[in-house]
Amino acid sequence: MDVVIECKDVTYSYPLTEKPAIENLSVQIERGKFYGVIGENGAGKTTFCALLRGFCPGFYKGVLKGEVLVEGKKTTEYGGELSAKIGYVFQNPFTQISGVKDTVFEEVAYGLENFGVAPEEIERRVIDVMRMTDIEALAEKNPFDLSGGQMQRVALASVIVLEPDILVIDEPTSQLDPEGTESVFAIIKALKEKHKTIILVEHKIDLIAEYADEVLVFQGGRMIASGDKRDILSDMSLLEKGASLPQVAILGDELRRAGFPLKEIPVTEERAIELISGIMKGGKKDA
Repeated sequence: MDVVIECKDVTYSYPLTEKPAIENLSVQIERGKFYGVIGENGAGKTTFCALLRGFCPGFYKGVLKGEVLVEGKKTTEYGGELSAKIGYVFQNPFTQISGVKDTVFEEVAYGLENFGVAPEEIERRVIDVMRMTDIEALAEKNPFDLSGGQMQRVALASVIVLEPDILVIDEPTSQLDPEGTESVFAIIKALKEKHKTIILVEHKIDLIAEYADEVLVFQGGRMIASGDKRDILSDMSLLEKGASLPQVAILGDELRRAGFPLKEIPVTEERAIELISGIMKGGKKDA
């Protein structure tokens, strides 16, 4: 198992708070896997992301107990080079936009400039990532003149262009309409196909069910469940703990209770159709 990030018995408290935001957290993140992070509001998901990126306690200060390791090295021992290893996409794209560049092209190039990348290499990488994120037509626009969906794609592009192996993405679609959500997840799907390690916080649980490999569930600052998405997202007991589950999984559970012979609770619409079609055809199709 190729572990790229590990939290060892981590407890973290923000300054001037009595209750830890994260408590007794131990988890291993494997290279190349897609992790969905779910749980009720205030469960500790954003703090978890900030811990992985080194913002806790590096930026937010506070008290950290235990260790957060990235490729075997404590985040507290990294300097600015951690940003080259882990790309972080904030929930609000306004937070991501630098505010010092007048065009989208310059905004996407900004991080590369700070790392001292050669101008010809900057141009090549910016053009490539703008094509990937479908923002080529926005190149000369001011970043603050864009819609929420467009701005989020620019925020993603400004991180992807740095070519990090690990991406931590905190609720990128929380302020977007369905069209904007679809465009952002098209980018995330492309990153998954490149075998990037992805840690994604997202309330739109059907998208987690479709794209994630594993799911981490938080409640009250603790990770209360983790594992394969099919096991976690079919666990009805998590509903009582503030977690959302796919509607198709809830339907599958109700069908089972009514005597419908589903051999498993599906977590995606595609799998539900396979299972139900197999039963309706008299079991001729392997469900």
